Amino acid sequence: MTIEDLQKICSKLKGVKEDIKWDDHLCFNVGDKIFLITAPDAIPVTATFKVGDEDFEEITSKEGFSPAKYLSRYKWVFVDDINRISKKDWERFIKQSYDLVFERLPVKIKKFLGL
Repeated sequence: MTIEDLQKICSKLKGVKEDIKWDDHLCFNVGDKIFLITAPDAIPVTATFKVGDEDFEEITSKEGFSPAKYLSRYKWVFVDDINRISKKDWERFIKQSYDLVFERLPVKIKKFLGL
């Protein structure tokens, strides 16, 4: 997996925008809310994403995965190398994170995005 692979997956979702935050983190947003944070300059490349409550404990117990610093109470997971996750699983995790963030957007923003 590469950053470009993650960008392709994210670009298939409606209303997604990319931006750089904290000087060196490529973030993927919907309605100005982040659903995926990557560190493309890190070696290996790392990422942080939101998961459902029911998946959090299981995922964070795997090698290379941990509760995300400052965001774990919101069920965000940090992975120390994006290659620990297959493309198929990335598609599922990214879509789940997007959906979890999207569902909390105000109706006004959803309408503005045309979603």
